[in-house]
Amino acid sequence: MMTRLYSSTVLGVEGVEVEVEVDFRPMAEKRTFIVGLPDTAVKESGQRVDTAIQNSGLPFQQGIFVVNLAPADLKKQGPGFDLPIALGMIAGAAEKLVDASLWCIIGELALDGTVRPVQGILPQVIEARRMGRKRIMLPHANAHEAAPVHGVEIFPVSTLQEAWELLTSAALPAPFTAPQKAGDISEANVDFDEIKGQAYARRAMEIAAAGAHNILLSGSPGSGKSMLAQRLPTILPPLNREEALETSKVHSVCGLLKRGNGLVTQRPFRAPHHTISDAGLMGGGNNITPGEVSLAHNGVLFLDELPEFRRATLETLRQPLESGHAIISRASGTMTFPCRFMLAAAMNPCPCGYLGDRRRTCICSPAQIARYRQKISGPLLDRFDLLMEVPAVDPAMLAAAPSGECSASIRERVVAARERQQKRYAGTVIRSNAALSGKALHKHCRLRPEGQAILLRAVEELALSARAYDRILKVARTIADLADSAEIQDHHLYEAVQYRTFERSLRE
Repeated sequence: MMTRLYSSTVLGVEGVEVEVEVDFRPMAEKRTFIVGLPDTAVKESGQRVDTAIQNSGLPFQQGIFVVNLAPADLKKQGPGFDLPIALGMIAGAAEKLVDASLWCIIGELALDGTVRPVQGILPQVIEARRMGRKRIMLPHANAHEAAPVHGVEIFPVSTLQEAWELLTSAALPAPFTAPQKAGDISEANVDFDEIKGQAYARRAMEIAAAGAHNILLSGSPGSGKSMLAQRLPTILPPLNREEALETSKVHSVCGLLKRGNGLVTQRPFRAPHHTISDAGLMGGGNNITPGEVSLAHNGVLFLDELPEFRRATLETLRQPLESGHAIISRASGTMTFPCRFMLAAAMNPCPCGYLGDRRRTCICSPAQIARYRQKISGPLLDRFDLLMEVPAVDPAMLAAAPSGECSASIRERVVAARERQQKRYAGTVIRSNAALSGKALHKHCRLRPEGQAILLRAVEELALSARAYDRILKVARTIADLADSAEIQDHHLYEAVQYRTFERSLRE
């Protein structure tokens, strides 16, 4: 007797439907064969499932069970097939015909029959809906994660006994519903009003947020670089539903959605240590998983102490920053992960950190300073839209200066600028000024002859690259949007150029 059920697995950050076919033949001995390119966790399902069925008091017979996971050329990984395999084996042993065509069944089994949670539920439920499965059976602990997907009914189960009764019941209980909750990933109790002084740096952060621009901050220790970067997510526009789903899928695959939470609605803020490996930053591993660049999708990736990162690791960022995708190629296959993020980075001006400081003397030699700065390549510098120095704040100002403008107030201007961009780029794939390129850049950043002369003179005097030329145009467009100006004015260009003057000292 053969039973066919439907489950799912994850390929990259996308779900893929898998047919679970279980064939049973009564025999004097008990043997289970699992075929269909299973990994070790799937191969071990036989032992877990056998014990779980018997400990649950469900129908069990001696015989040969052949479990086929189709399509056979797709690698199956993880313990999420335990529950559908067990239900197929019970149906065979009980000689009961089961209609599971509307079901997608996912779950790991403990030896006592308890259904345990699995990673990557959200993309699997989305795929199940696309394939026409109307009912989702999954672990109770994953119910909130699946709840935001519209168009399917969620039926959480806690035990194998409960799952069997649900599958064979003539009258289904009411499906699970839950109020949508924001994931608490990257939530921080910080605000821009905690930063005193640094008006120039605050303005740069506002421009970066308004146009989704990459920004590099340089300054001596304690000047406030990290404080500024950590508060960048607080002035970004809230995630819309599409962005929330995209972000949540990545965090779901990595198991970072906390139990009891639905979609991630806070923009991610990822700050990996400078000792991170290439695979940790970009993604990889034996079972290829997303890296920090993908976990920062639709949010901020902050690299503190930028020159302390290995140069080879930093160079891997160049292609994702341009394309918005991280492509990981291994012998086992190629995966593509989304990684459209804002890059914020901070660095000291020299190894000791006090070059140019008014209160402390730098002890670094010119050769040490050159080696330190050469760790950041010219092509990577070109991918920052704003580069600026953050001077140390006078202690007297810290004590006397009033609190700065709060994040909510800044966010209002940022959201207004983003709305102007969305209206301008309606009907295209462009989401922000930072994504402008080619014909779209020249169409939407057209300059008057006077402005063109200003920009060409700046590029020549600062010895900037063609890519830096485009970056200045994009930043000027954002400054104009913040000012609600349809055209880029000369003073917008002058301000945009100021955010590239620091580049010359980094290249010297």
